[in-house]
Amino acid sequence: MKKESTVSAKTKRLTTNIIVHVILAVLSLIWLFPIFWVALTSLRGEKGSYQSTFFPKTYTLDNYKKLFTDVTILSFPQMFFNTLLVAVCSCLVATFFVLCVSYCMSRLRFKLRKPFMNLALIMGMFPGFMSMVAVYYILKSLNLSEGGLIRVALIMVYSGGAGLGFYVAKGFFDVIPKSLDEAAFLDGATKWQVFLKIIMPLSKPIVVFTVLTAFIGPWVDFIFAKVICRAEAKYYTVAIGLWRMLEKEYIDNWYTTFAAGAVCISIPIAIVFLVMQRFYADGMSGAVKG
Repeated sequence: MKKESTVSAKTKRLTTNIIVHVILAVLSLIWLFPIFWVALTSLRGEKGSYQSTFFPKTYTLDNYKKLFTDVTILSFPQMFFNTLLVAVCSCLVATFFVLCVSYCMSRLRFKLRKPFMNLALIMGMFPGFMSMVAVYYILKSLNLSEGGLIRVALIMVYSGGAGLGFYVAKGFFDVIPKSLDEAAFLDGATKWQVFLKIIMPLSKPIVVFTVLTAFIGPWVDFIFAKVICRAEAKYYTVAIGLWRMLEKEYIDNWYTTFAAGAVCISIPIAIVFLVMQRFYADGMSGAVKG
């Protein structure tokens, strides 16, 4: 009887695993299908946004060549540089803000700590684009809405309020034993040394998460970039440039080039993720050992 029960349990477990893997495989195909379609479209030799066949009739790399050489509408290399510069600078500043605020909220105790946390939670319920008009006029009054200072304005917008998103990182810091801090204080370490040399090495997973979210936000944002850049095409980001390619007067000639641009802008995000994933795995293994 016991043997039959064991066989039944193994059969049930095997059936469950098969069903789960089939569901995951189907979900993976659904998730990968748009990416595959965009990649195929970027290699399509036929122009136009409406085609009767899924697979291209002819394949070509001319769309990528046109993307980087044709500047009749916009200069994609310039937009790519603008976006990369803004995303990297915003990522560094925003990551620093988030980690510092998270550590303070987790470790320090002061009078307005709870009111500040409640205020940050309430403010986080409202989407950021609700303030875009006010933000634009503030930047305009500071003469940051013209010329090369537009990049500075974008960096300020993307990183300025980043510290309010401290809740996830704070929850991670709360799990790290405070006894480590106390032991370091007894050895003469300052709060900054504890944060930099003890907490940060133990917090690689949340650092990776913060870096990824801080980088992807400016990289894919369209609303704030469009409001701040306005008609200054020289300072457009890739989101604005790709949107311009889909306008009515350009879509027929630039649709496949748009797909090529979509493939190109996904590469930096993939590189950042692959590079940071190693640190995430190392941090998790270190946390388990600890």
